[in-house]
Amino acid sequence: MSSEPSAMQKYLAELVGTFILVWIGPGAGVVAGMMGMNGLSDILAIALAFGIAVAMAIYVFGHISGAHINPAVTIALALRGRFPWKDVPAYIIFQLVGAVLASLVFIACAGPPTCTKFGLGATTVNQAAGITLPMGILAEAVGTFFLMITIMGVAVDGRAPKGWAGWIIGMAVAGIIITLGPLTGASINPARTFGPYVGNSLLGGACPWQQFLAVYCLGPVLGASVAAFVYDFIAKPEG
Repeated sequence: MSSEPSAMQKYLAELVGTFILVWIGPGAGVVAGMMGMNGLSDILAIALAFGIAVAMAIYVFGHISGAHINPAVTIALALRGRFPWKDVPAYIIFQLVGAVLASLVFIACAGPPTCTKFGLGATTVNQAAGITLPMGILAEAVGTFFLMITIMGVAVDGRAPKGWAGWIIGMAVAGIIITLGPLTGASINPARTFGPYVGNSLLGGACPWQQFLAVYCLGPVLGASVAAFVYDFIAKPEG
């Protein structure tokens, strides 16, 4: 007979799930730099790593905490009444802690050059390609809109086929990264950006904190929130 997970079990599931995401995803960006990969092969490898990490977290922890592993997802679900507001602060705190721990452990595994030379896989707006901060905010909002509307359709809606959520959401993340990565690094998740920024702050890597709140927090939260409302309006889901 199964029992409902405790609050702390849910919080720790979010911590470990986010740890998986941030260790594997940005870590793949560092490894791509170490191997001298560039261009499309670089983007494809990183996108695949993120997709696998998201799928892992969902299949392992989805039945415990919902595997949000993303503050924007947590906030959007709360706004639609699908997640209790009382748990939102703890979920976000544990997601951020998981992201920071993942970045620090990756540094311990691969050494300080992961920060000083490869930026710990941190996301930054590609200003060299002409991407401005407003463009970055919009790009992150659109990317997170796609992520959240996928989550609503395959994980939240009670009519969704069972057992497919992790795979489909992971592939959605991979697809978003392929197109959004060259613009903003394709964060679509404030925790994913926060972890590497903290690691870089400690060891001298790139961490443009001036971009964090606007591009990597506001953009994803707006995109996810709009997606949750749009999906509910269009689909009128069950569950």
